[in-house]
Amino acid sequence: MAAASSSSSSRELQKELEAKANDLSKIQKDISKNHQVRKKYTIQLGENELVLKELDLLNEDANVYKLIGPVLVKQDLAEANANVRKRIEYISAELKRLDSTLQDLEEKLNSKKEAILKLQQRIQAGKAKA
Repeated sequence: MAAASSSSSSRELQKELEAKANDLSKIQKDISKNHQVRKKYTIQLGENELVLKELDLLNEDANVYKLIGPVLVKQDLAEANANVRKRIEYISAELKRLDSTLQDLEEKLNSKKEAILKLQQRIQAGKAKA
């Protein structure tokens, strides 16, 4: 009877291990997605900072155009400057949010890894007894 109960508890531990491994895989995918989005925002931030530097080089009476769909529309230099600064502010805030999310995901990942390791040790200990 003891062998049957250890066999069923071993199966339960195995199922628990599989569930934790699936959770771990999901967290790793979320981290990967976070890195991709972060990369996109980092590129956009660099582009917008470059645009801001270019705008700072212009004289106040220079013509500035904004591409809206297929049309170039004349835009006030001060307005263009303000828009680019707002965009940089927004992208920077998104990057901070992504960093925070990444940190949370990495903490979850580490705790899942520890839980899996402990579970594997329990399974090994159970096999050693059998």
